[in-house]
Amino acid sequence: MATGLPRAEKARRTRQRMLDAAARLFTEKGWTATTVEEIARAAEVGVQTVYFTFGTKRKLLKELLDNTVAGDLDPVATLDRPWAREVLGAPDPAAQLALQAAGARRILERSAAVLDVVRAATADPEIAELWRANVGQRHAVQLQFARALAAKGALRGGHDSESAADIALAVLGPESYGLLVTHRGWTPERWEAWAADSLARQLL
Repeated sequence: MATGLPRAEKARRTRQRMLDAAARLFTEKGWTATTVEEIARAAEVGVQTVYFTFGTKRKLLKELLDNTVAGDLDPVATLDRPWAREVLGAPDPAAQLALQAAGARRILERSAAVLDVVRAATADPEIAELWRANVGQRHAVQLQFARALAAKGALRGGHDSESAADIALAVLGPESYGLLVTHRGWTPERWEAWAADSLARQLL
């Protein structure tokens, strides 16, 4: 006789369904125009289930952002993920920058639309703080990558780890990805190649 799913798995699937519904509605309608009631209806759950699971619409957006950036629900820091360890361990500076661009492309392919939602909603003070925190987290990752480049003796004159991280933050950010891929029709692969080349020309 068939058995039902374990309670924890049911809860995980319901949570993911609400996140998926929120992602679709936020990107289609925007942060302000999307209501919790619409998210609940799209996810086929009660409104109270959304509130019980996430607390507020803002907290739902934060979890959605965290999950789309990470690519999964695992609470693993970016620098502890295999792709980031590969970046840090790359012996060749140009290869390191290529790996940084590849990692950024994979993240932005799944998260650029949600990042756009957050950036567009910064009139809300709590969302503005969420955006600032995201920028700060991205800079902190790029700073560790830049320090790895500096340790290899790879940074060109005039650059230190801080300025190299600033440049990587700009080149590999959702702003450049959105402009070139979303608005100008570049493929993600073309953006990745451009980003790796730009970083190498600026930093090495």
